[in-house]
Amino acid sequence: MQVILLQDVKGQGKKGDLVDVNEGYARNFLIKKGFAEVATPSKINDLKQKKAAADYHKQEEIKAMHALAAELKGKTFTVKIKVGQGGKVFGSVTGANISDAMKDAGYDVDKKKINLANPIKAVGIYDVELKLLEGITTKIKVQVSEE
Repeated sequence: MQVILLQDVKGQGKKGDLVDVNEGYARNFLIKKGFAEVATPSKINDLKQKKAAADYHKQEEIKAMHALAAELKGKTFTVKIKVGQGGKVFGSVTGANISDAMKDAGYDVDKKKINLANPIKAVGIYDVELKLLEGITTKIKVQVSEE
């Protein structure tokens, strides 16, 4: 019997998968517990359309991230930080600070996508890597100056 999984089921598959199982297992466990539904032709067609739409949106997102990576490559963003006497920096520049500077310049990049090995604790220009998606990375420059 074919069923469409409504939740991840260990040993059977992930949510949205079309799987063949024994009729008793399907009726007495999967459907009864709400883990699956009977796979009718219309539901199978709906599932195929949803998967095609999800694949299309994923490809569009990948194209957009490639375009953003090309646009950001080599750009410089300025982050201002408080500096005391003798050039001593109060605190450090983190991914959140860099993300805010990028938002001010019109680029909406999440702070989690900014890859800093260590927080920046001095005034100067630094190369920072952005990991936009799996396999899509780019480098930007961050100029840290005093406020």
